[in-house]
Amino acid sequence: MPTSPLRVAVVGTGVIGAMTAWHLAARGAEVLALDAYAPGHDRGASAGESRIFRTAYKEGASYVPLLRRSYELWRRLESEADRELLTLCGGLTLGPPDHPDLRAVRGSAAEHGLDVEVLDAKDAARRFPQHRLDADEIAVLDPGAGVLRPEPAVQSALARAQELGAQLLPYHRVDGLDERPGGGWHVRTQQGTYDVDHVVLSPGPWSGSFARLAGLPLQGRRITAAWFAAKDVAAHRPDRLPIAIRRHHEAGFSCFPVLDGTAVKIVPHHLPWHDTDAPEDLPRSADTGFARAASAAVARLLPGLVPHPVRIGVYAEAFSADDHALVGPLPGARDATLLAGFSGHGFKLAPVFGEIAASLVTDGKSPYDISFLDPARFTG
Repeated sequence: MPTSPLRVAVVGTGVIGAMTAWHLAARGAEVLALDAYAPGHDRGASAGESRIFRTAYKEGASYVPLLRRSYELWRRLESEADRELLTLCGGLTLGPPDHPDLRAVRGSAAEHGLDVEVLDAKDAARRFPQHRLDADEIAVLDPGAGVLRPEPAVQSALARAQELGAQLLPYHRVDGLDERPGGGWHVRTQQGTYDVDHVVLSPGPWSGSFARLAGLPLQGRRITAAWFAAKDVAAHRPDRLPIAIRRHHEAGFSCFPVLDGTAVKIVPHHLPWHDTDAPEDLPRSADTGFARAASAAVARLLPGLVPHPVRIGVYAEAFSADDHALVGPLPGARDATLLAGFSGHGFKLAPVFGEIAASLVTDGKSPYDISFLDPARFTG
């Protein structure tokens, strides 16, 4: 007799949960995708108009094989959804040549044979006058980098999951998870309880609200972005302005080209990312101190922008103790997979982590080496 399809609850439909639902549904699982809000909402880490994709990875060369696969899957999702999600415009890492991030990017590229170009300050100023470099700084150009559109990406992955049979349950906040004696879980919401064979937890900055995750070093933080009007909009679109990560003794930030409007997005790294335990209560803007500091960084380092923000957005993300995600079986539980703590650099990798999660659920193993992300590293 045919066996029943595996019934899986994906808790959290930010980009990681959305990609997991897509891959699980493609494998024939019966997927319930639950979220306290609606897909593409602006409280978690899957919002804010743009995200960076890059392959020369300062966070470690172990990610490069995952990034290569993620690129393939981004293109697959674009094809299936018939929607542009990733625009390759190149990526710059700018700063002193001895800065750890600059060294890490060059080391990652050398280890995996990535085609990057190192520019001195004069060459960088000639090719990318949107950035002001000091005489002793360099720029590392990664032609395999680009910009992602987060809200359409989440919605596209979930739409494909639904077309493949997944059930999307927005406005279903999960209030509790109870293991069934014979295996599987009861997933409790205000709308009812769902019995499933396996739970995938992808809660993003809501990690602290799940008792099952209480022993793991996961902390929600606020991430504040600011948009600055471009004096010459055409010069700041993706065909002329790569994404950038700036490391400077006065300021650090991520920089995104103009997409659909007239402003460049900046995410300052040198200003505090405050802890938050309640992402649903995020402020919708930032104080004047943040605005002044961000404006000073723009005035000093991005001469083509009007140095006063025209828009500010506040989002949230979960960070781990070592700034690397927790991906794998949930410690101390059966039939449960955890994907959490992506620490501000998980969006670009979401398609491959969704594929990995689906493999862990259906096959019990990952097709890629993710031993360095094992949640058990924090449980002794």
